[in-house]
Amino acid sequence: MKVEHHDFLFEIGTEELPPKALHTLERALVSGVAAGLDKANLHHGELKGYSSPRRLAVWVKRLAVRAPEQQLRRKGPPLSAAFDAQGAPTRAATAFAESCGTQVATLERQEEGKGTFLFFVGVKPGERAVDLLPGIVQGALDALPIPRRMHWGEGAALFVRPVHWVVMLLGSEVVPATLLDTPAGHSTYGHRFHAPKPLRVLSPGAYERTLRERGRVLADFVQRRERIRSEVLRVAAS
Repeated sequence: MKVEHHDFLFEIGTEELPPKALHTLERALVSGVAAGLDKANLHHGELKGYSSPRRLAVWVKRLAVRAPEQQLRRKGPPLSAAFDAQGAPTRAATAFAESCGTQVATLERQEEGKGTFLFFVGVKPGERAVDLLPGIVQGALDALPIPRRMHWGEGAALFVRPVHWVVMLLGSEVVPATLLDTPAGHSTYGHRFHAPKPLRVLSPGAYERTLRERGRVLADFVQRRERIRSEVLRVAAS
């Protein structure tokens, strides 16, 4: 069965992050999300990280919308324990069938070693990415190298800085989730003074361009550092 793929975007917007830790946090977030996707067996393409003074973000290209189905094969009790002298299923057989979510009649009888056993053989549908992504992202946030997390407001969330917005998009659709007491949406924010109004992100691929053209923000850490460096050199030369 052909699996559909969409790009995925996660962004967390905060108050000003520690400048020296910014690039380290970005790389750790990308690494954590990648590890979570791989553990969940969600196939994906390249991951790209972003960080600026008020944001950390990850763009995952071509993320499978569902994990592959799993072939299941569980070994049950031997036939000698599964059926009584009259051939009726024992509690051992019925309990095994119940644990597999099926009936004794559907179980297979297979020889293994020196005996014949009941086996459950079936297929488990792959889990949906939209259901797995909130936990994957939360796990990546929990694993960030933050020496001291702070508490704000009346909620129970803890993070390096207070959180003001969260963006989670799979394709053009918002992933239903609440992370660090903040519901996910499709609106990001640009420069605090030059572009203070919310900016709707139409798709993960439009994220960087939206911030650059409408938000007056270079979200790519390396590009922004090089831009600052070249401008400083230009002014120094003049």
